[in-house]
Order: sequence, then structure tokens, then C-alpha cells
Amino acid sequence: MIVTIFRSRLRDEGREEYMALAPKISELAESMPGYLSHKGFVAEDGERITIVEFKDQESQNAWARQIDHVAAKKRGRETFYSDYSIQICEVLRDSKYAASDKGPDA
Repeated sequence: MIVTIFRSRLRDEGREEYMALAPKISELAESMPGYLSHKGFVAEDGERITIVEFKDQESQNAWARQIDHVAAKKRGRETFYSDYSIQICEVLRDSKYAASDKGPDA
């Protein structure tokens, strides 16, 4: 699995346009082959973090090159973001726990 961590801060003047475009880009990501999930979070200091999971590097690369996504990234640099960073990570280990998975005698 490939995980992309996208950290950003929005400019005030680009916020409204960003909020209109973001759901469309999310929907587009969900339609990509190899897409697994994504979630976004906003910290108290205004930093935004989006975590995106793709099945493999090929799928993540296809998303990075998808024409509408490329246009949105360009618009982000021009209008939306005061700064951002992107980290592309390969998952080396994945373990999960859920209390609901335990039986009544566990």
C-alpha cells in the first residue's frame, strides 16, 4: 500500500474556491483504479492534513498524473495554498485492532 500525506494551509482569498473544488477532486480520487481511502483533518492552528491510500505505486502515480488532478494542483499553487508538503510512503507494516472484533469471552 502507498500512503500520501498532504499537509497544507489555505490562503484566505482562495478558501471559497477551494471548498467548491475539494469535493469534486475527492470524488475523482475515489473513482481511480487502486484507490483505497482518504480522510482529511484540520488542526486547531489551521493546518490541513489529507491522508490518501492507494493499492500500489502504479495507482498512486496514475492519480498524480490524472489530468483534472494536475489542473487542481496547479490551481492550488496559484490560489489555494500558502504552503504545502507531500510525503509519499510505502507501508511496511499494517496492523489493526477493533474492540468490536473480540468475542464476549475475550
